[in-house]
Amino acid sequence: MEHAPPAAPAVRETLERLLASETFGRSERARTLLRYLVEREQAGEADRLKGVSIAMDVFGKDGDFDASTDAVVRVQAGRLRELLDQYFANEGIAEPVRIAIPRGGYVPSYEPNAIRLPGNARPASDTIAQRSDASAEAAPAVSEHLDSAVPGEPAMLTAPAAPAQSLTRQLRFFWAAMVLVIVMLGVLIARQGNAFLGDGDTIASAETAVTASTAAQSTFDSLPLIYIAVNADGPEAARVASSLRAGLAGFDTIDFIGRDADSARNRSADPISFVFEVVPGPAAGDVTVELQSVATGRVLLSRNLTSVESAPGVVESNIASLLTSTVPASGAIYSYIDQSDIRTNQIGCLVLDDRYFLDMSAQTHEAAYRCLEKLVREGTKSSLVYAELAALHGEAVTAHYPYPPEATLEKAMSLAHRAVQMGPMNPHAHRALGYLNSRLGNADEAIRLTRKAYELNPYDLGMAAAYGYGLIFAGKYDEGTPILGHAVEAFSGHPTWWDYGLFVGAFMQGDMKKAAIASESLRTTASKSHYLAARLIGAKISGRDKLAGELANELTAKFPNFVADPRATFVDRKYPADLTDRLVQSLRAAGIGNPS
Repeated sequence: MEHAPPAAPAVRETLERLLASETFGRSERARTLLRYLVEREQAGEADRLKGVSIAMDVFGKDGDFDASTDAVVRVQAGRLRELLDQYFANEGIAEPVRIAIPRGGYVPSYEPNAIRLPGNARPASDTIAQRSDASAEAAPAVSEHLDSAVPGEPAMLTAPAAPAQSLTRQLRFFWAAMVLVIVMLGVLIARQGNAFLGDGDTIASAETAVTASTAAQSTFDSLPLIYIAVNADGPEAARVASSLRAGLAGFDTIDFIGRDADSARNRSADPISFVFEVVPGPAAGDVTVELQSVATGRVLLSRNLTSVESAPGVVESNIASLLTSTVPASGAIYSYIDQSDIRTNQIGCLVLDDRYFLDMSAQTHEAAYRCLEKLVREGTKSSLVYAELAALHGEAVTAHYPYPPEATLEKAMSLAHRAVQMGPMNPHAHRALGYLNSRLGNADEAIRLTRKAYELNPYDLGMAAAYGYGLIFAGKYDEGTPILGHAVEAFSGHPTWWDYGLFVGAFMQGDMKKAAIASESLRTTASKSHYLAARLIGAKISGRDKLAGELANELTAKFPNFVADPRATFVDRKYPADLTDRLVQSLRAAGIGNPS
């Protein structure tokens, strides 16, 4: 008997619960791939679900993708099938709709998820009383079926036996069992001293709680949803679009879906959906990239790339600058969401986290830490949240912030390791672990991890900056300074630690002019002993003696322990020995740290 396919709303609801499940919580790639496949099929575009289009839209591959040599789509699709089987055998055993990706293709299929009952189970009649009797049999029958699975393996559902009982009867068993569970839940609540609810109220309250829980989980970890729409022809537009796809696929601050503008606009009710449109520029060979809010049509950014700027070997750098200014928590998308007051829990916390790194004070640190900490307590599945919390915990140790109390680098490392476990391909997780290793003095491991973060997403200038910074503070000044310098020049809205790293690199290379310029950028941040010391050295380099005197007085007043022994601070922060010596020498020349 052929069953009619489930309606679109039922498919969509199942998809959202599935994406918010524990099973899929540790696989961002699987979530992105599944959402893409289902949404494309539901939009009537099943014919587009081929290996090449999936590789380009989901995994950022370019038009030269060759499935015979690059198995990324096949591997990820296989992993997705495994997770779907696991979900419907465990968490999703009661889902009314089953989603599958049949082997041999990538077009999803949907069917009613009828639970198979033992052959001797007595059919339920149409009467309410008999449904109640049947429900009492259905629960142990299902339990017995699940307990028979192989030990150590997830229980698997068996397909309904073909011409056995009709789907209608099987569904009656299912719904009868669900009613029984809900009634039992209501009794339990009543026994615990909650207000008594009648049967009807109990069922309504339980349904409301389930709906609220699902909506909360969806809102809990939601990130901006990004599409690409290509409405321009020519090799320049193709290169820009290919570079955009490759870049967006590497950012974990967004959910990147694809490049179809029509599909994006069909989601106009979603206030955190955005589309990058690639359109012809004002002159021949020019390409304009516009970032728009899908819900409002507001243009957040418009950048024109000339034929020279979109040339091979150059376009990637320009797209990296564009994406770094729009996609991270410091970019235009998060700023728009924050100003529009439509942020989700995770987006709000990431905005606070970014504010800390722009204005590094105890107050901004505590606000960001408490927000991310709350997400962890509530069970976030985001590797990004754990990564940023790990970095903030490390900052608390280094800067001696009062919150959290009893912060240690060991606790920070534990959070960072959890982030990497949850998101093995998450660049933020590797960056956080690299930063903490540098604080522990593990220079080689710090470089390896920050290089990994950079390789996972070379389009994020923040990862490039972290890698360059790590090289500099490992004593590899000639390698790290150009990388960090390029990031600073390409992204004007960068955090102040980039400037401090560039000051150190240029200072150790002997480029005193560049060092002085970098130190000037530190004047906008909250005062820190090493930042004030860098500004003092920069002022002396520039011959600005009056400013140097003022900075020396400020440093003495605010950080008397540092002034008494600057070397101790640099040693505590695991600076290279040659860097420590040069900084101490320069500070003594400025009147700081001289023996009394």
